[in-house]
Amino acid sequence: MNDKNLKDFLPDKNSSYLKVNDNFEKSGIINKSEIIDCIKTVMDPEIPVNLYDLGLIYNIKISNNNEIKIEMTLTNPNCPVAGSMPESVGKSVEKLNNFKSIEVSLVWEPKWHKDLMSDEAKLALDIF
Repeated sequence: MNDKNLKDFLPDKNSSYLKVNDNFEKSGIINKSEIIDCIKTVMDPEIPVNLYDLGLIYNIKISNNNEIKIEMTLTNPNCPVAGSMPESVGKSVEKLNNFKSIEVSLVWEPKWHKDLMSDEAKLALDIF
């Protein structure tokens, strides 16, 4: 018997974004708060809250060489803009000129739930 994964049932959508900075010259380490500030400029297209406060960013890793890897999810796997969200997150982080590469991957585990939202997002959406 074959085990099925959630992605077996999802429409074919881009699940990642990759940008390599051809002009990379390391001049300091990017910190996580700078990346978070960039991501907070990306709003959910259906909810007036940014992706970070919605709890859609699961993991941010920064190597010593400023290679950035971000894992994110969506509130709903069938979101019509799912394919564009990793790119939107990646392009927001590109504003930091000192990166070697940015990789944003869309993941589905663990499943998103409203408890992942920040208090500010819950307040904005009147969810408590």
